[in-house]
Amino acid sequence: MLKAAGVGLGDEVIVPAYGNADVAEAVVLAGGMPVFADIDPATYCLDAAAVEAVATARTAAVIVVHRFGRPADMGQLGEVGRRRGLLVLEQGESSESYGEVTRRQAHAKYLDGRLTGVRTPEPARGHTYQEYVVRVPGNGRPDRDAFARAIKGKGVDCRVPVKTPVHRLPEFRRDVVLPETERAADETLALPIQGSMTRRELQRLVSACNALGGLLQPAF
Repeated sequence: MLKAAGVGLGDEVIVPAYGNADVAEAVVLAGGMPVFADIDPATYCLDAAAVEAVATARTAAVIVVHRFGRPADMGQLGEVGRRRGLLVLEQGESSESYGEVTRRQAHAKYLDGRLTGVRTPEPARGHTYQEYVVRVPGNGRPDRDAFARAIKGKGVDCRVPVKTPVHRLPEFRRDVVLPETERAADETLALPIQGSMTRRELQRLVSACNALGGLLQPAF
């Protein structure tokens, strides 16, 4: 896609650091230079103001990656692209059946109203909840990791969605400050939300999480 768009040697391409390295690797394979911008803490996608802040005369494109079933703000990002003359490319997520999405949305609504001690995802129109990502408040990664170990011990199959931001990986290390990206990497935890889950399984998940809420600072 990048090569077809004419992106090549010497071109800068703005990408997120919160996620896998595959997007940055694609930029390198096309001959370009990945430039990392910070994310919106609600969507976990590129923040339009952060994109504009790192754009230069050498910037040719922006790759927007939609995260966890919540789309990025393409209105604002598209406006930055038009104003700066940048190509705005999107990396979407796999399509799923209407029934699966509807069941997950119902599960998310149930969890939103019952979980305490964690920050639940901000609801948004069109959110399909491919992953139900919460934040564990406290002092960052040590608290999140301890929380994850504790609920796994209670039979909850959770996972850390992004362990290391791409700009901290050895092959892409950059001396840049991305506070929202790093905060998200330290605090986020993906809880199970498959459409096949039963109400009893959801109740067990809530009980396991809420039993630990007193060990952490209150969610804000």
